[in-house]
Amino acid sequence: MARTHPEGWQQLPAAGARGRERATLALLAAALPRAWTIYHGLHWTRAEGAHLVFGEIAFAVVGPGGRVLLIEQHAGFLDETADGLMRPGRKRAQHISHELARSADELRTRLRPLLAGAEPVLDILLFCPDYHVRQPGSAGLDPARIVDASRRDAFATIVHDLTAPRAGDPPAEPARLQALHRFFADILELVPDVQAHIGQADDLTTRLSGGLTEWARRIDMTPHRLRVTATAGSGKTQLALAAYTDALAAGRRPLYVCYNRPLADHFARIAPAGGEVATFHQLCDRRLRDAGRKPAFGAPGAFRRMEADFAALVATHTTADWQFDELIIDEGQDFMEPWRDALLALLKPGGRAWWLEDPLQNLYDRAPVALPGWVGLTADTNYRTPADVLALLNARLPLPAPIRAGSPVTDSEPEVLIWHDEASLLEATKRAITRALGLGFRRDMIVLLTFRGREHSRFTALDQLGPHRLRAFTGRYDLLGEPEHSHGELLIDSVYRFKGQSAPCIIFTEIDFETTGEAMDELTMRKLFVGATRATMKLIMVASERCAQALEAGPRPDSPGYLDTSGR
Repeated sequence: MARTHPEGWQQLPAAGARGRERATLALLAAALPRAWTIYHGLHWTRAEGAHLVFGEIAFAVVGPGGRVLLIEQHAGFLDETADGLMRPGRKRAQHISHELARSADELRTRLRPLLAGAEPVLDILLFCPDYHVRQPGSAGLDPARIVDASRRDAFATIVHDLTAPRAGDPPAEPARLQALHRFFADILELVPDVQAHIGQADDLTTRLSGGLTEWARRIDMTPHRLRVTATAGSGKTQLALAAYTDALAAGRRPLYVCYNRPLADHFARIAPAGGEVATFHQLCDRRLRDAGRKPAFGAPGAFRRMEADFAALVATHTTADWQFDELIIDEGQDFMEPWRDALLALLKPGGRAWWLEDPLQNLYDRAPVALPGWVGLTADTNYRTPADVLALLNARLPLPAPIRAGSPVTDSEPEVLIWHDEASLLEATKRAITRALGLGFRRDMIVLLTFRGREHSRFTALDQLGPHRLRAFTGRYDLLGEPEHSHGELLIDSVYRFKGQSAPCIIFTEIDFETTGEAMDELTMRKLFVGATRATMKLIMVASERCAQALEAGPRPDSPGYLDTSGR
């Protein structure tokens, strides 16, 4: 069996475009002997934005004598034109033969200095397993270098023959083979379409984390009072949505209540119509207004007074419009016991209640709410956050218990950039954005998350960070109750507001906390946990020097890999 670099590709999703390349890699790895090495681009996280990349090359196969074969794989149809083979559906014509030739030429240019001026022995191959090339002679490539559907079964043999040693080849010296390996393993990184990988990982994460939805909904009890204590990424939102949808399908009226406005807005967008979705304070406001008692938000202690008025109202006045068959309380760790009693007063006799919580996401330091007589269910597997991010959190944070990793993403390689002052903080954050874009993330896949609250963040007053326009919550809502944001492309939010949400790439910035004590305090630990677990594919942390050292998430200042962005 051939060697593959990097390893671990067997754990990647076996579906979609990446799944086709994974199947090809499995075929080549099984068919080629041990002396062959296959370099592949399935692990998008191994890309180095500062180096040359060949986005169209799926594999580079190096034979035992140092022959190199670049393989492009194209699944699906191709367009045969008078100018050669073209990729269909592209806005701009893309000649496959031109792309392959350009990649090969650039690769030769970079390899020559590493091989002491010797000419690399390099070839190219197009593998299109779903398409029969009708006129190979006019495809723009040597017909012998095209493996279409008619020769699909001979693909591995053809690859072997093109990379096997031949008479007249340069000597297969160890130094030459080592230079080739260093180049492909460390300098040239084959980068696939990160967007496709994100879609596959999201689909698989949804399927895996759906287990909580199945277990919880199979529990039968009277009365139905279920407390679900589950870690980030375990499927709590899926469970809440399933319970909400089940209620509507059965003719019951559901009420979903959470603490954070962004989570309520998100749930309202994905939930079917027919129930009520609100934060606790939105619910208080709506119920009091319906009773003709408009809250005075400008007065001192307005929210505490509104909570007390709401509790008194629902305890003494029961109306059909404000009674529900299903009560789903999300972010229960942020609730208080008086709120619990007021919400349960809205539940009809025989109604069902759910309490979903994660104590590690208790950013407001609230005391646990007692739920006597409720059945408890726990879930400690995170299916959303990359496994190596969880390994870092388990190792560096004083978590009460380790979080189990269930994500299909296992090698995201969390990174840290270090800052010393405000200028270097901004510079390091800009570099993190550049890094994320270089890995293939679009701006709408990246969220800039601040460790500090919105009111205290250095980024709150910024409309732009370098060339990047920031999209930030203005603190206002439109006439329809939707939050207003500034007109930027890159979302920036606080760890408090973004709790309950996620993004493919999280840039967690402004990380700074006291490190002189014996142990990290509880609130700091929770904020780090919440911020890091928002990432589904990639986490880049921008931390002060003392915090980077305390977390040991990055190199020490005296190590060769230390990144000092202060400019001093």
